[in-house]
Amino acid sequence: MTDSKQMAPVAVVTALMLIEYFAFTLMVARARVRGNVMAPAVSGDPMFERCFRVQQNTIERLIVVVPAMWMFGWYIDAPIGAGIGLVFVIGRYAYQRGYVTDPSQRGMGFGIGMLAEVTLLLGALGGATLTWFR
Repeated sequence: MTDSKQMAPVAVVTALMLIEYFAFTLMVARARVRGNVMAPAVSGDPMFERCFRVQQNTIERLIVVVPAMWMFGWYIDAPIGAGIGLVFVIGRYAYQRGYVTDPSQRGMGFGIGMLAEVTLLLGALGGATLTWFR
C-alpha cells in the first residue's frame, strides 16, 4: 500500500509543474504589457501570441499529466512517476524556449513532454487495471 511519505516525490513534482505554469502565466502578463495587448484581446503582438500559446498548451497538457502521474505513483511506483513527471517539466521548458524563440523550434520540447505524458498515462492505466483484477 502506498502512503503519504512514498507519494511525497509526486507531490513535489506536481508543485514544480504548477510553479512552471505560474511562471508561464507571468510571462504572458509581461508580454501583454510589452506588446500593448489590452485584455480581453488575445492577439495583436506576435511575441504575446507565442507566450499565450505556451501557457494555454501547458494547461491543456496539465489536465492529463497531473492525474496520470498521481495514478502512476499510486499503482506503479512514486519515485519513478515523479522522475517521469520531471521529464515532462523539462520538456515543457524546452517547448517554451523553442516556441518563444521560433515557433518551428517547439517540436523537441513538445515531443519530450508528450512522451512523458503518454508513459505516465499508459503506466497508470496498466497499473490500475492489474490491481483491479488481482
